[in-house]
Amino acid sequence: MIHVILYQPEIPQNTGNIMRTCAATGAILHIIGPLPFVINDRSLLRAGMDYLSSLEWYYYDSLDAFFARNPQVSEGLYCATRYGKIPHSSMNFHDVSRDYYVVFGRESTGLPPQLLQMHFNTSFRIPMKAHARSLNLSNTVAIVVYEMLRQMNYYGLSTLEHLKSENPFDQ
Repeated sequence: MIHVILYQPEIPQNTGNIMRTCAATGAILHIIGPLPFVINDRSLLRAGMDYLSSLEWYYYDSLDAFFARNPQVSEGLYCATRYGKIPHSSMNFHDVSRDYYVVFGRESTGLPPQLLQMHFNTSFRIPMKAHARSLNLSNTVAIVVYEMLRQMNYYGLSTLEHLKSENPFDQ
């Protein structure tokens, strides 16, 4: 199971897009506050659209509250950060029988240094041009989640169209 952890996200549209990605992939979303917006904010819900009813998600007031409710995570936490030395695609996410917890930082400041220091051996980055500081948070989450799913051979996901006709010419 993939667990996406957002540390104090700042932009409701990004959070809504991430909610949609998690709902579409079956990933569980953990949001760590405080937040500068309300979870029921219209811009967040518009980005998440009608997928939110199928999303499993949790909110925590702080990083300490997250670890208190999820003590099993402290040993197996992965950090997506620009300071990572390993490409995201080099991480091993093949085992479909285990839980993977990946934390993503704030849009403006990233992850807290003390968290990175504790989990630097499981920190990674998405490769990009040297002059690029970062990618959009919702894009970053989608890239990482789909790389994890690719390594798991898209375990639990459908490769067929189920909502409309499988034949695009029938429309």
